[in-house]
Amino acid sequence: MLPLFVITSLLAFASSKPCDTEGSNRELLLSLNKNLLRSLETQDGLPNPSVHLALRLSNSHNLAKESEHLNKLKNNLHNDLQSSLSNSRPVVGLLALYTLALKSSCYDLNTITFAVGEKSETLLTHLKKQMEQEKEHIAFSQRPLTNYYQYSLGVLALCTSGIRVNNHVSNKLIKAVEHEHFKHGDTESVDTYAMAGMALQCVKDSGSHAQNSAELDTALSKVKQKLLASRRPDGHIGNEFSTGLAVQALLTMGTEVAECAASMEAMRTAARNNIYHNPMAISQTLPALHQKSYLTVKSKECLNEDNTLTLEPLDPVVVLPTETKVAVTVEVVTSSGAAEVYSVDVPKGSSLLEALELLKGKHVGFMYEMESSLWGPFLSAVNGEQARQSDRRYWHLSSDGTALSEGVRDFKIEAAQRISIKNKSY
Repeated sequence: MLPLFVITSLLAFASSKPCDTEGSNRELLLSLNKNLLRSLETQDGLPNPSVHLALRLSNSHNLAKESEHLNKLKNNLHNDLQSSLSNSRPVVGLLALYTLALKSSCYDLNTITFAVGEKSETLLTHLKKQMEQEKEHIAFSQRPLTNYYQYSLGVLALCTSGIRVNNHVSNKLIKAVEHEHFKHGDTESVDTYAMAGMALQCVKDSGSHAQNSAELDTALSKVKQKLLASRRPDGHIGNEFSTGLAVQALLTMGTEVAECAASMEAMRTAARNNIYHNPMAISQTLPALHQKSYLTVKSKECLNEDNTLTLEPLDPVVVLPTETKVAVTVEVVTSSGAAEVYSVDVPKGSSLLEALELLKGKHVGFMYEMESSLWGPFLSAVNGEQARQSDRRYWHLSSDGTALSEGVRDFKIEAAQRISIKNKSY
């Protein structure tokens, strides 16, 4: 039986308030959909399977552009995954998203293979093997090779593809929920709870975890409680960038999220304020605004789809250089606790990445290295020191003591501030 506070929270969450007209909401969805479609033309690096998944879960389509992107995934992303698998690099999260993207296009997954060594095996076989490696690593060291977000994605991708998830694999996720292992640094990861909720709900719906159904139900209740407890006064769950996944998870787990619920309104407000300019952010938010989740791909048929989405030519945007400069102090704290402080003046509106580049040119002692991700570039090394996932370390970014929710390319500097870059463990 659910505690009274959870029941009360559910009722509060489901209640609606006055919100924009249906026509206005529909226009916003269409605008986000078009922005995501345009991102296919400007994306750098590998084609993004999360973007493809969101486009396929939308109600309006441009099937020609989606098909073109699918081909890029099957070539460029496939080759990158092939290289990672051949070099024994753990890529369960990317492999899972690739699986979900293909599934969303109703592609026959049994025709997708990877050759490692002398042996060629299907995508799903490789995904199962990756999950077994992750599971064994948890048994040995109490944590996955990658992280529980990617582990959850792996469970979800296998389950939505009709593959029975090994009980030992799903049990590891259930235990991680029970022991509250979903943390990034000192903060609980709403994104991970959301992805775990979708994965475990899929396992429950498949009926493959009947022996431990009570533990599974307890884990799902805890995930739901964690997400509801993470709601902010403005309606977001966690932060602006985790709300989409959180709403997807709540919908999946049977919580009614009304069209005018506070979380839906919060996402719409953020979208209208251009908070979701990163394609990855749109890709996780758009399905939730359609009141769908990644589990939708399990039953997707790709029949009689609306093919009316077209892109109008955009007027070129001319950004005039600003003469206004703002003072930025950058503090770099290494894993040993040693700190270096630098200062630089940057044009107002510069990205943090642009500020770091200016700092690099001004101070001989400051240097940094970047790596790419689906969210964009991220710091991998500062002043010669690395913060690697394999060592359970990362560069924590904050501004005037508040952790940044955006990456170095997306965060804009509008006023004088102190940026802190700390090598932290998780």
